[in-house]
Amino acid sequence: ANTAAVGQPAPAFSVTDTGGKAVSLADFKGKTVVLEWVNPGCPYVRKHYDSANMQATQKGAAGQGVVWLAVNSTATGHYDYRKPAEMAAWMVSQKAAATHTLMDSEGRAGRAYGARTTPHMYIVDAKGVLVYAGGIDDKPTANPADVKTAKNHVNAALADIAAGRPVTQAATRPYGCSVKYGNDS
Repeated sequence: ANTAAVGQPAPAFSVTDTGGKAVSLADFKGKTVVLEWVNPGCPYVRKHYDSANMQATQKGAAGQGVVWLAVNSTATGHYDYRKPAEMAAWMVSQKAAATHTLMDSEGRAGRAYGARTTPHMYIVDAKGVLVYAGGIDDKPTANPADVKTAKNHVNAALADIAAGRPVTQAATRPYGCSVKYGNDS
């Protein structure tokens, strides 16, 4: 499979958001884009939302003019699947600050990026190059208390980008629940 690699152009995609609108990576050329793989049924995802860590990271990114795309690649047949309206409602209930929440139930975007976990984080720079891939932080647990002492890799990478520096840690180990792809892979 031709999956994303750090330092290479980020794979193009067009996925429908929870409102039924097509959203393409190409729409955001010239902007930094964060991709967050999300599944509300996953305890690791809940760690970062229940502690408000994901929302704080989203808001910090938004404050820097960064586009944030939350991507749900859970297959329609899986028990964790949420319909678009349910997914949108969950994001609102969490006070999430994602620019768009994308419904990738066929797993095309997820497979293009090689997304393995929820959360799995990617950052695409203004030139369309993948500059970060990995975990949100360096504490691979489902314990919300660990957020306080963790190094947030996404914030660190965005700080490097904002300062015009190469991303210091461009690849880290993603952790979380496996992405619930359909069986057609």
